[in-house]
Amino acid sequence: MTKIWQKSKSKSNTIIEKYNTGDDFLMDMEIFTFDILASIAHAEMLGTIGILNKEEVKSLVLELNNILKSFNDGKIKIRVEDEDCHTVIENLLIKKLGNVGKKIHTGRSRNDQVLTAVRLYTVNKLRIIATLNKDLTEAIISFAEKNKNSPLPGYTHTQQAMLSSFGHWSLSFVEGLINDQEILNKAIEINNQNPLGTAAGFGVSFPLDREYTRKKLNFDKNIINSLFAQASRGKFESLTLESLSQIMLTLSRFATDMLFFTARETGFVKVSESLTTGSSIMPQKKNLDSMELIRGNASIIFSNQLAVKNIPKGVISGYNRDLQLIKKPLIESLNIVQSSLEVVHEFIKGIEIDKDAVKIAIKKDIFAADMVNEMVEKDGISFRDAYVKVGQALDEVKDFSLEKNIISKKSLGSPGNLDLNYYKKILKKL
Repeated sequence: MTKIWQKSKSKSNTIIEKYNTGDDFLMDMEIFTFDILASIAHAEMLGTIGILNKEEVKSLVLELNNILKSFNDGKIKIRVEDEDCHTVIENLLIKKLGNVGKKIHTGRSRNDQVLTAVRLYTVNKLRIIATLNKDLTEAIISFAEKNKNSPLPGYTHTQQAMLSSFGHWSLSFVEGLINDQEILNKAIEINNQNPLGTAAGFGVSFPLDREYTRKKLNFDKNIINSLFAQASRGKFESLTLESLSQIMLTLSRFATDMLFFTARETGFVKVSESLTTGSSIMPQKKNLDSMELIRGNASIIFSNQLAVKNIPKGVISGYNRDLQLIKKPLIESLNIVQSSLEVVHEFIKGIEIDKDAVKIAIKKDIFAADMVNEMVEKDGISFRDAYVKVGQALDEVKDFSLEKNIISKKSLGSPGNLDLNYYKKILKKL
């Protein structure tokens, strides 16, 4: 296909062409739909300012919708020599509509075209992730409510520390995901700004109605400064990846706990066999591969965020081809987080607490701090004296009723005072 920028019939060097395109032709399969939507809005806007007549607008919109249908039916693929989805779409328009198809690019650059499609795609994916995040949070709240007084040893330095509960443990992820949701909402707000009409970064002489395209594409507001539209590449993606990184920090901790809780040496939790994989040589194995992959994918997200910060940091104002490389880590990260949230949701539905295994694992000295507090309250001695006394006679630490001990922890947010309604109220507002 003819390239948008091609001015002669001379062929491109295939080695250079392949290097310049990189993975963009694959990544653009993800944003194809959104480039069509932006092109429809642009064509209709050109009609409102008299650049296109009504029949031209009608034919362009009709054919753009036809192209979208063909794409959704799997009939359109982007090849290396096509470079990107923008080239494919424009060439298909020209092939079908001739001179009218050539008019679609009036008043825009591939620069703002890419920006618009990527921003629409990003906002759409972030909203999907936000919904999945809320759904997961609700599922964990239900799990916490069901198991609020189910004992679980709490750990510091990977050693048993004080008695906790599965309700207390699971709500720590709820509060984390709620904070993650707030950052996610801010990332949606920042991304939801219209760059269409800023062209190559320096505007155009046509009286483009950017407010029309903003409303048509459901952006919250316009990016006003056309040069900043290009400067926003990397900044917006970095913020997006920060929101994704925070989610993965929460999920990776859940994954590590799952691996620990399901180990034979602990056995606190059993998971549905459908959530596990096997070994090619050891028939007894039931592996939680997806939890290990969540931990690994967290590192991928963190690395991708560093990449999208580093790529634009040394470029001068205006578009530079380096910025193309931001697209892959962005799209990859959005897809990873979406699937990771889905996986953890399946685990929450598929885990069962082995209460007997938990009771066997709990060592009596887990109540040492409780004995110290009891001495302070009943005997009236100082905390430090009680601490020393109990520490010198750990073999004499008495047993406590597990459930009574959990209920006795009354400080806000502790196992005996979870305040489940707080999380339910907050979640409704997000």
